[in-house]
Amino acid sequence: MAKKTAVIDLGSNSVRMVIFERTSRYGFFICSEHKKKVRLGENAYNNNKILQEEAMLKAEKALAYFKEKALKEKCRKIIAVGTSALRDAPNAKDFINKIAKNVGLNIKCINGKTESFLGGLAALNLLSNVQNATTIDIGGGSTELCLIKEGKIVDCISLDLGTVRLKEIFYDTKRLNALDQFIQEALTQVPKHFQNDNIIAIGGSLRALSNSIMKKNSYPLKMIHNFSYSFEKEKSHIEKIQNAKNLIDFNIKKDRFDTIKEGCVIFLALAKNLKAKNIITSAVGVREGVFLSNLFQKYAKIKNDTTDFSKFNAKFPPNFNPSLKSLQDRFGIDYTDKSAYFANKLFEVFSPLHKIEASYKKDLINAAKLTHIGERINFYFANEHSAYMALNGLHFGFSHQEILLIWTLLKANGKKINPFGIEHIKALLPNHHILTWLNFILALANKLAKDSDENLEFVLKNHTLYIYSNKRKIYFSKEEIKKISKPKLIILAFNQKS
Repeated sequence: MAKKTAVIDLGSNSVRMVIFERTSRYGFFICSEHKKKVRLGENAYNNNKILQEEAMLKAEKALAYFKEKALKEKCRKIIAVGTSALRDAPNAKDFINKIAKNVGLNIKCINGKTESFLGGLAALNLLSNVQNATTIDIGGGSTELCLIKEGKIVDCISLDLGTVRLKEIFYDTKRLNALDQFIQEALTQVPKHFQNDNIIAIGGSLRALSNSIMKKNSYPLKMIHNFSYSFEKEKSHIEKIQNAKNLIDFNIKKDRFDTIKEGCVIFLALAKNLKAKNIITSAVGVREGVFLSNLFQKYAKIKNDTTDFSKFNAKFPPNFNPSLKSLQDRFGIDYTDKSAYFANKLFEVFSPLHKIEASYKKDLINAAKLTHIGERINFYFANEHSAYMALNGLHFGFSHQEILLIWTLLKANGKKINPFGIEHIKALLPNHHILTWLNFILALANKLAKDSDENLEFVLKNHTLYIYSNKRKIYFSKEEIKKISKPKLIILAFNQKS
């Protein structure tokens, strides 16, 4: 697969392009993202779904612009897919041929199930610990649902419910009295096994709703991906947006004004039908799914209801994260460094004292893997550089709680954690006992790794940790280690093996 790949998603409402750069076999990051609101499906739903000349011309100009951008960014591969408006249109082939001739792009028109699958594939791999959930991807022309059970995609459906579709058929024509029946008929196509406590919200409309909720609640982290909320608690807020006269009051961006209410109608109906409890926001969807299907070399050719989804399911290797690996690749991490190795051993050795849940060991080890990346920017304040890069680089596969914990540990760097410095994110962090222990273990592991590349032995007796070494070199760490903020009643003793 090419080092840089551009994926273009030609939707009913917008044309978007994301450029991905691979740093290793599975490590990657997003270089840039571009969007043009061309409304390909505009005036099509009231004209026998035929794509209109003006809309096609806008789309052609946008695609030509995106191709130029992709080539300037040295993309070796450009993948373009078309969704609802394109697959509905009787003149879709004419448009695709025209783009191939005039722009030099080959657009693949994907069916509803493939679109649903690709969104589910992205959510499954790039959200944090998805096991059982149903995705809702609301677009301009259609809405896709993907059912995930026990960490695998098991079913996909597509509904003719889209924001632009509803706007043109019902809102623009003042036929709102027929809207409810239209939606209810669409809901009858949703099998009961799609009902789920956990709903993954995909698409621009649902991201706009999540952003509004985050700002209303003064959420401390400016990261939409993996943001979650209770549907019951926020349902009234979404209903207010649906009926609002002034959307600015709800922190809705102007480019969403004309379709956000339709998005609310669809989402509220589906969430109620699916008996939703928790809403998890996904910033990834079809574009990331297309990239991953190429990365995994799995091509979802979903054609009918009897498709065997198991053959298309693909995930990253166990204990692998693409964002963490990308940071390590880009900033020249020394893979012989033993910080993570010592952190793992120390966590286990100290477990009788700290009694911290084993799940936190993963966050500790990930922090240890990133502890030196800040040095690639500047040796001075390297810990703060590392913390910043982790906060802004661990985009995929980490919960907000995990990201902020790693940020806190890297920033503290063994110094006493200032409670006032983390007051704004306190609700998303573990308690002081856990923070103190993890901070101590990480700092100790870093100091030991810096001065010793051997396999040190650790023995805990009562509240004293005996550190055994074959070399005298470990002696020179003692003064630095004394500076580390320790939990109470911890004593460190260094011994050379006899």
